[in-house]
Amino acid sequence: MADIASNEKVTPPHDVNSSPSSQTAAGEEAGHLSRPGSWIYKPWKIGPLRLPWYASPQTQLTMVAFVCFLCPGMFNALSGLGGGGQVDATAANNGGVALYSTFSVVGFFAGTIANRLGIKLTLSFGGLGYCIYIASLLSYNHNQNAGFIIFAGALLGVCAGLLWTAQGAIMMSYPNEGSKGRYISWFWMIFNMGAVIGSLVPLGQNFHSTANSVNDGTYIAFLILTFLGACLAWTLVDSKHVQRGDGSRVIVMKNPTWKSEILGLWETLRTDTYILLLFPMFFASNWFYTYQFNAVNLAKFNIRTRALNNTLYWTSQIIGAYVFGYALDVHRISRPLRARVAWVVLFVITMVIWGGGYAWQKGYTRADTASETAPKTDWSHKGYVGPMFLYMFYGFFDAAWQTCVYWYMGSLTNNGRKLANFAGFYKGIQSAGAAVMFRIDALKTPFMNEFASCWALLAGSLLIAAPVIFMRIKETVTQEEDLKFSDETLSDVAATNHGLMPEKGLGERA
Repeated sequence: MADIASNEKVTPPHDVNSSPSSQTAAGEEAGHLSRPGSWIYKPWKIGPLRLPWYASPQTQLTMVAFVCFLCPGMFNALSGLGGGGQVDATAANNGGVALYSTFSVVGFFAGTIANRLGIKLTLSFGGLGYCIYIASLLSYNHNQNAGFIIFAGALLGVCAGLLWTAQGAIMMSYPNEGSKGRYISWFWMIFNMGAVIGSLVPLGQNFHSTANSVNDGTYIAFLILTFLGACLAWTLVDSKHVQRGDGSRVIVMKNPTWKSEILGLWETLRTDTYILLLFPMFFASNWFYTYQFNAVNLAKFNIRTRALNNTLYWTSQIIGAYVFGYALDVHRISRPLRARVAWVVLFVITMVIWGGGYAWQKGYTRADTASETAPKTDWSHKGYVGPMFLYMFYGFFDAAWQTCVYWYMGSLTNNGRKLANFAGFYKGIQSAGAAVMFRIDALKTPFMNEFASCWALLAGSLLIAAPVIFMRIKETVTQEEDLKFSDETLSDVAATNHGLMPEKGLGERA
């Protein structure tokens, strides 16, 4: 195998004065691009389709999406049933508190860890926690060992903090500026397809069941799938080996040390203080999950209808990611204007969708659903269609929110090292919010109070973030600006391909 660092040929360097936005949809022009000679830089051809090389952003993002498809995707499918698929949500809530408590701490500093250890090792370790957590739920089905769920939740918090920080850095730093919305969209659609398929497992296994908890087969299937996801992460390449279609590379640290990355975390907060205004949006982004899964799906529906709702919820996320991801990459509109329009749209749908949620929540209280013998709604019952569509819109809203937050962060810098820290801040703060909300639900807080906290936090966080979105997002960030937070030089990362073509998806016709 040829050495990764050896080049096939030398081409003139890219014009250093051209901005990254001029490369918005960079693609390879055959025969005019310098690539190292290793097999990971050789494009693949299957019939009429030409697939990107293994170390391309498209291939690496797709692989990461399938890691998340198999690990967090299965976790989401199980969580979406409410209470981790159990009758009583208490054990899963306590596990959730442990999970998101450790997630919030580790996640905040995980950018430092990912920058030091590399993307592949960080993701690989991160995937293992999902297997152990699902094993704890399987165990609970037989011995009611709540302590195992709490331990597994705490361990998963550590693992998930690493996995999601590495994933966020890949999704925001690998594409060129003009393709970030689509990359976020591609990831979110594949990832949520995991939750859709995962939710079909309990739906199929419990199709004729009117019980309120899932069977062992569901947990065993998820356990196997999450283990496969952890193994898949080992096949990735690290960021320093990734090459875009125009020959440019991801900006990282060539020689990271623990000291440099710890100082880099502090430097990010010192030089990019404006990121603090996005923290409330980060905090709100997982806050509503507990309310939606436990106070709506678990509280009001039987197991097969919860499974159906779950499938529709994650399917709506795919639609939301597609709509918002591609809309954020409409190049006929300037990037600052796209950012502002997205903010306005987010505010409007927050008012509309959660306004509908208020009308629904007025119809019942926690006391009405507290008893195990309380009547549960089935999809065959009259009046099911309304809450079904509400739950679908909740899923659509979640994807819209997450896609926009990632795009906003990716619009502030293209530096992979800084974006790893941004992703860590995002997942850490997000998880702190989730931990608080899990605890609030475990204390049997009235459902209407939980609902009000979700709606107020979402709307308020948008108002706080407005100055960053309206004033800090520019048409482009120059490579010179991005390189200030790295030990790399322009010659290390600049594009070498002058023939730029629109960037395709994973496969394109030759």
